[in-house]
Amino acid sequence: MTAPANLKYTKSHEWIKQEADGTVTIGITHHAQEMLGDLVFVESPAVGRKLKQGEECAVVESVKAAADVYAPLSGEVVAANAELADAPEKINADAYAAWMFKLKPDNPAELGGLLDAAAYQAIADAEKH
Repeated sequence: MTAPANLKYTKSHEWIKQEADGTVTIGITHHAQEMLGDLVFVESPAVGRKLKQGEECAVVESVKAAADVYAPLSGEVVAANAELADAPEKINADAYAAWMFKLKPDNPAELGGLLDAAAYQAIADAEKH
């Protein structure tokens, strides 16, 4: 699966979607869930938590491994996808529909430092070889 062009990405395999209200929606990429395998547990950050860009803020666990999820931007968590607590496999089914949390960015300019789809796809492709 190629990375959707309308999203931004991090080298640590998070995707970021800018919303019309100024918030961003965040999840892990298809490549990340593919590397992990069948997910059995997802822990999202608590609503109201303040995050710094690059901070560990969530965890995804599969039958093979656990992986930290990092905040792609600094800001405040304004929503968490509660469905994933009972159905982490939704990320395996469609990683770009199964968002983990929403953030109100402190500094929207940080978005400019994120990867576009082509740059992220090159990283993902390099890891497959």
